[in-house]
Amino acid sequence: MVIDFHTHIFPDKIASATIEALSKNASIPPHSDGTYDGLISKMERAGVDISVNLPVVTRPSQVDSIMRFSSEINSKSKRVISFAGIHPDSEDTDAILENIKQNGFLGIKLHPDYQGAFFDDPRYIRIMKKAKELDLITVTHAGLDGAFVGQEIKCTPTRVLRVLDALGGYDKLVLAHMGANELFNETLSELAGENVYFDTAYVLPTLGQEMFARILEKHGEDKILFATDSPWQDALEQIEIIKSYGLDNETENKIFCENAKRLLKL
Repeated sequence: MVIDFHTHIFPDKIASATIEALSKNASIPPHSDGTYDGLISKMERAGVDISVNLPVVTRPSQVDSIMRFSSEINSKSKRVISFAGIHPDSEDTDAILENIKQNGFLGIKLHPDYQGAFFDDPRYIRIMKKAKELDLITVTHAGLDGAFVGQEIKCTPTRVLRVLDALGGYDKLVLAHMGANELFNETLSELAGENVYFDTAYVLPTLGQEMFARILEKHGEDKILFATDSPWQDALEQIEIIKSYGLDNETENKIFCENAKRLLKL
């Protein structure tokens, strides 16, 4: 079984324009069209059983429409599990999170760069404190985002540690891109071993096998989640990279599915 813990899809009517704009901003080509059907097609090709959709709310006014779209995804099939989104500028974030929980969502996605806030901002800490109370998973972009090169990185390992200290820990926090994209030495020295998850989205080609092995050894095989950042990486290629590392079957199985199954309570 393979679970892809980090994908992005959009409503059909805006998917093409959205993917074109995002691709241009980050100077990266897409590997699918950003639609539900496009993701399912790529999953079939790669042998991915379940994908997690992570919507990014870039304006507070998008919360309700994204929640509706995400609910539609969750009603279609069990192949794609969509999280909900929230924005640090949203009014009454506690009420929004309670609504997210009541509507059956398992978690939320944060993106400090696209939401214009540092990860240790008090607004984010309040959101995660409530999410922790509600037993929700929080996935955050971490490290460099290609669309924001030259700007100060908003989610660094140091900022993550501040948040964990403020929250008294958060064992359902997922740090995308192996803890912090392009800050892998800092991830290894500061974050590896903390009681949080790392996902492998987008970074495997640049991370390299040696650094992957070092982070895996220090962080532990129970806290790594296979992920692609689809449509920005191809699932089949990412699966083949993991398989090329020569991991034992138990470790490989944990990364590909068992850790995600436990976190998602499947």
